Amino acid sequence: MLTTLAEQTEIQTSWILPLLVIIPFLGGLALPFIAKNNQDEGKSAKYAAAGITLFTFFASIFFLLLKFDFNNTAEMQFTNNFAWMPQLGLNFSFGIDSISLWLILLTTFLMPIVVIGSFNAVKQRVAEFFLLLLLLQSAMIGVFVATDIMFFYICFEFTLIPLYFLIGVYGSSGRFKAARLLFFYTFTGSMLTLSGILYTAWFASQPDQFGHWTFNINNLITAASHMSDSQQFWVMITMLAGFAVKVPLFPVHTWLPYAHTEAPTAGSVVLAGVLLKLGTYAILRLAIPMLPNAVLVVAPYVGILAICGIIYTALICWVQKDIKKLVAYSSVSHLGFCVLGMFAINTQGAQGAVMYMVNHGLSTGALFLCIGMIYERFHTREMSQYGGLATTMPVWSFFMVFFCFASVGLPGLNGFIGEFLCLFGAFDSNVLGTSTTSPIYAATAGTGMIFAAIYLLYLVGKIVFGPVKIPDSAHGTVKDLNKREIGVLTPIAILCLYFGLFPSGMLRSMDAPVAAINAPTLQALENKKRPALQQNPTHNKQVKLITPATINAEITQ
Repeated sequence: MLTTLAEQTEIQTSWILPLLVIIPFLGGLALPFIAKNNQDEGKSAKYAAAGITLFTFFASIFFLLLKFDFNNTAEMQFTNNFAWMPQLGLNFSFGIDSISLWLILLTTFLMPIVVIGSFNAVKQRVAEFFLLLLLLQSAMIGVFVATDIMFFYICFEFTLIPLYFLIGVYGSSGRFKAARLLFFYTFTGSMLTLSGILYTAWFASQPDQFGHWTFNINNLITAASHMSDSQQFWVMITMLAGFAVKVPLFPVHTWLPYAHTEAPTAGSVVLAGVLLKLGTYAILRLAIPMLPNAVLVVAPYVGILAICGIIYTALICWVQKDIKKLVAYSSVSHLGFCVLGMFAINTQGAQGAVMYMVNHGLSTGALFLCIGMIYERFHTREMSQYGGLATTMPVWSFFMVFFCFASVGLPGLNGFIGEFLCLFGAFDSNVLGTSTTSPIYAATAGTGMIFAAIYLLYLVGKIVFGPVKIPDSAHGTVKDLNKREIGVLTPIAILCLYFGLFPSGMLRSMDAPVAAINAPTLQALENKKRPALQQNPTHNKQVKLITPATINAEITQ
């Protein structure tokens, strides 16, 4: 029987998500063989990796972005499913909503920039270096497209392997300590998270639930809603144990500055640009909708930890002498805003958090690229060794100042809107506290914006302006950015300006998914406020249930 054109189109689009995971994975595995069959192994590996990442980026544009239905739906799109171990309920299932879409596009956009920006950074084991980057890209995309929690977890954990070797093999002098800290922190937390996942799947397999093992995320969200408050609380603790380390949330953040500082430039850019977002995405996608009663309990405390991270690490940035370490600590401070926005459990906070994920990936990733470019020239990261680079390297200085302003949150650039929405969400939250206490969260966190302006503007003033000071390693010759480096930074600068001036498109696209994610917690809050109506079934009809299904029905109407 001939399929219709619509059915053929659906079949074609359903394959795009598996291909986005498979192509970088297989391309990376093939890279050493491609390089081995060419005279210049390093050059062929570089161009092959650049070609694979560019192909993945354009595929994500033409087959995801241009075909995505933005008509305010929380339903997963481009879905596909492959049975893995059906007797245990394990599948490789794929699907995305608009939140996943923007993070996939961030990943596919940054990876060719990282690859091309690393052309001169690696001199030995070149093919293996780009192999690790491609494997990392495959796993990161896998996290964002997975709708089966074990598939999600496998990709989430697999990112640790290539990143461990990128830091341990290609990093700076302290790379071994940094790689060990990365492994022990993230692996320990993830083991606790796995226990929570397995417990939830076991709970879903009980006769009064689904009656069989399932790892489908939507099924687990449904099953977890029937857990007792204490069950939800302990599962939430296991979830946060793994996801908070990945963010990282204060006080489990101490591995990140070492990893950032000792990693090669490509590792730092990917770590800041995408990998840290795996933790925030996991909290938003899994922990918050799955465990609404626990969210009501832990949200005020998580908010306090986020604010502590914002202020504490901002003060650490203020006294840093290492340029790269300053930007590394700033990531902890910035992502505190993101976590605060998510646990506000309202539209403004959640939209701001997702936008912050994307915008932080752009601006902070670009800052690490800028730092890597001067490190390749001068082989030092000490701020005291630099001064007046606006005179000797005006093009580099322009980009450095631009991305610092974006990171500060200057109105008109990308960092402003996400930060503002996260603070506004905290101010208007009914979950972080009451109408009296929630503004205190927002006001206290807002001081982090002041500290960010201080340490980033101090950084700019120290190395860009003032008397000219060049490290001795320059031997009197200073070269400004070349065409390749300008080509790497320019697309990021354009997007920083675009999202700063025109954020409404991204924000509108997230209305329905954000409402569906927050719906269970808002329903739990409503039930908590009306215990009498819960105890009297005859009055239940007075309570309007808030569920993803009712949200979609209202949007459709």
